[in-house]
Amino acid sequence: MAEADKTKEVNIKQLKQEKKALKQEQKAQKKEAKKRAKEIAIQEAELSEDSAGSTISTFIMISFIIIFWIAILCALVKLDVGGFGTNVLKPILKDIPIVNYILPSTSNSGTDTADSNSGYSSISEAVAQIKDLELQLQQAQADNLTSTDEITTLKAEVARLQTFEDNQVEFQRIKTQFYEEVVYAENGPGADAYAKYYASMDPTTADYLYKQVVQQQAATKELQDYAATYSSMKPKQAAAIFEAMTDNLDLAAQILGLMDAQTRGNIMGAMNATVAAQITKIMDPNS
Repeated sequence: MAEADKTKEVNIKQLKQEKKALKQEQKAQKKEAKKRAKEIAIQEAELSEDSAGSTISTFIMISFIIIFWIAILCALVKLDVGGFGTNVLKPILKDIPIVNYILPSTSNSGTDTADSNSGYSSISEAVAQIKDLELQLQQAQADNLTSTDEITTLKAEVARLQTFEDNQVEFQRIKTQFYEEVVYAENGPGADAYAKYYASMDPTTADYLYKQVVQQQAATKELQDYAATYSSMKPKQAAAIFEAMTDNLDLAAQILGLMDAQTRGNIMGAMNATVAAQITKIMDPNS
């Protein structure tokens, strides 16, 4: 009997705990439902505000469109396009205050005649005039583009001719310098001797000699640049490069020959002895 009472007491405790847990769950559900209801209310309020704002924006837009078209209509009437303002609306609206301000102004008969002559008899005539003006505008734009292209071409031609002009000025400078320093120098041969010498040459030979001199000057300048470059390097680095030029030791000898004795000695001292000897032989064939 005691065992049954004990079991009953345990069951009662379990029921109480389950009831308590159920109440807590219901309480949590009610709290969550209130929170959700509050969120829904806020969303509905926001939707209401958006709807009100959208309604106002729509109303403003429609009002603007209506005012815009009314303004266009008033302008057409005021300009008396197709005689609509004078022939149709003026007899009806001329006695209505304020509204009659949109009617075409007709102060006297002379003005009426001028307006009727300068206006358009129909909308189609006005449209045709607009199209004609558009064609004239397109033609003007095309002419302007053509003029721009011509200006660009002329600028390019001027730049090209400027090169010839610069070359002519440089040639004249060299010619003057030649005459001052060589032909008419104190120990110079004189103009007659040079004239006789050049007259004895055929044009092909003279042209060939000139090209040879120009090429030699360019080659000398290039070799000087190489010499300056290798002189600025460490002797060991420069020596390694010259050692790799076994297929063109003549060029290596020319470059080294344009350096000062100290720099050339440092580089050749860092080179392979065989290559250095070959370059020395090229630089001084009589040694």
